Amino acid sequence: MPLARSLSITSLSGLEEWDEEFDLEDAVLFEIAWEVANKVGGIYTVIQTKARLTAEEWGENYFLVGPYVESNVRTQVELIEPTNPALKRAIDKMNSSGCKVYFGRWLIEGSPYVVLIDVAFTAWNLDKWKKELWDNFSIGVPWFDREANDAVLFGFLTAWLLGEYAAQCEEPPHILAHFHEWLAGLGLALCRQRQLPVATIFTTHATLLGRYLCAGSVDFYNNLADFNVDKEAGDRQIYHRYCLERTAARCAHVFTTVSQITAVEAEHLLKRKPDIITPNGLNVKKFSAMHEFQNLHAQSKNRIQEFIRGHFYGHLDFNLDKCLFLFIAGRYEFSNKGADIFLEALARLNYLLRVNHSDVTVVAFFIMPARTNNFNVETLKGQAVRKQLWDTAHTVKERFGKKLYESLLVGQLPDVSKMLDKDDFTMMKRAIFATQRQCQPPICTHNMLEDSNDPILTCIRRIGLFNSSADRVKVIFHPEFLSSTSPLLPMDYEEFVRGCHLGVFPSYYEPWGYTPAECTVMGIPSISTNLSGFGCFMEEHIADPSAYGIYILDRRYRGVDESCNQLTSYLFQFCQQSRRARIIQRNRTERLSDLLDWSITYQLVTWPWLKPSRIPTSTNLMTLRLPKVSVTLDRPLCPHLRLCRATPPPAKARRKKTMTAMTKMQRQRKTA
Repeated sequence: MPLARSLSITSLSGLEEWDEEFDLEDAVLFEIAWEVANKVGGIYTVIQTKARLTAEEWGENYFLVGPYVESNVRTQVELIEPTNPALKRAIDKMNSSGCKVYFGRWLIEGSPYVVLIDVAFTAWNLDKWKKELWDNFSIGVPWFDREANDAVLFGFLTAWLLGEYAAQCEEPPHILAHFHEWLAGLGLALCRQRQLPVATIFTTHATLLGRYLCAGSVDFYNNLADFNVDKEAGDRQIYHRYCLERTAARCAHVFTTVSQITAVEAEHLLKRKPDIITPNGLNVKKFSAMHEFQNLHAQSKNRIQEFIRGHFYGHLDFNLDKCLFLFIAGRYEFSNKGADIFLEALARLNYLLRVNHSDVTVVAFFIMPARTNNFNVETLKGQAVRKQLWDTAHTVKERFGKKLYESLLVGQLPDVSKMLDKDDFTMMKRAIFATQRQCQPPICTHNMLEDSNDPILTCIRRIGLFNSSADRVKVIFHPEFLSSTSPLLPMDYEEFVRGCHLGVFPSYYEPWGYTPAECTVMGIPSISTNLSGFGCFMEEHIADPSAYGIYILDRRYRGVDESCNQLTSYLFQFCQQSRRARIIQRNRTERLSDLLDWSITYQLVTWPWLKPSRIPTSTNLMTLRLPKVSVTLDRPLCPHLRLCRATPPPAKARRKKTMTAMTKMQRQRKTA
């Protein structure tokens, strides 16, 4: 089901193009999310990277609202007094009523204002607010679900903040509130239920039920229309969360999602078709290296090679100059993120490289955080042995250089047989003996808490990729996020990505996909799927994505085995490329980075009729840009759920009302 994306407001709302301009000096935008100054997942990246452009457009009238987490505030937020008088009065009123609300600047690019609410401090209201939630929406939240309890507290507090701000404004306010995900969605529903003068937008970055269904190995996309959503959510014990998410989607004036594939999913699972698709972007300037990105790739690759030398000590029987580094990274969702199909494709690639007697070696990294208790001793030992070999070689080199220098000073050619003495040979022999190893190089860099049940390790045992000398494909599982302070692989994620040759993300469920997008802006080719938002976005805007190093795997219309064969084919073709061909491909990949910059996608992310240049003078923000809606109650979908449905008036009536307002405004101007 195709969903068109357009920059023209005429195709979105039935409104005509505006000839007038109006500066929204008194309009205020609140962007509300659980991940404001609180890194949990991908939404943090969305908000952080687009903050600069949003702050530039809305100026002093842009406020982010999130939870107060002391450890994050200490390092990321500068607390200051509120600059907006009405907001200051609202925060003071809430603080005097038993809340703790903080105001400051988030120390990221753009330095946006943030309003941080201490959810735990008002936990004494939880039972009262749960009762109100049940009375008004028939949604019950169990006591043991801490995340849902936090969502209830956060929702009521954000609605309180918006209502208090509206009450403190001296003139009728023009408030726009943008809510992200179900954790913030309850605040939106309360704004509608309390009839606050707030225009609301709800963005779902991934549906809760969709994520759970895909993790259960169901044929998700071919059966979207057939799921009994209430039963499926209840069976997975997330019914109350699903109700919160669906209520927010149904109550919002404007409902958006991040990709076409997620829009289809939301229409079936949340029972509302998104009004517009809002693709995510990146701050390309942060990653931009111009002509230097090839040099940065070489530098980072050398650092990865140093790690490989230590990890495979004693079994370093392959040429590092003909070694390709592949990686997959993200949340540890074995099937959703495509780790299962990637491992199977690596096993088939290993067979193809061996039977074709290829001299290329592939090292595949799995960067997925899992439960561990410490670094693997054998892995740490490998890095220690590598360092010892380096120190030994450096010492011998210094002795050799000193003797060579002294020989040349006296005008004689050096006697090579006397350049290295017995002590030097003894030192080198001891270093060589230290590299002897009786076991295979480890697959996992850490000690796993549930080694026998870990999906990646279980699959590796089944396919038999044990990093043996005969294998042309080696596997390294790093169950921890990368950090420059790590004693094992001291690299930030950005540095690591730059040093790799190919990112592989064959996800089955990926509403957007920041990992392949980050690869693209750094000039690293990647493999994505037509079930990811990024893959669909690239197929829509690029005639031949593979020519630019963006390989799109078909997981929607092919079976698992066919998709695995296609992935194997992509990997084998990539291994056959020459070094020069890979350099040319990286140049072509990096050219696409501007397409993913927020300055481009922001035109789609911002609802077109919310742009200041689109608003005629003397027009009410609420009636023009988000037409008045009549709120009616649906027939309950089940005995435990009642949802509000926002029913907009017919397009013809909206157009007539708008044109009448414009005619009246033009007459007033002529009279003046």
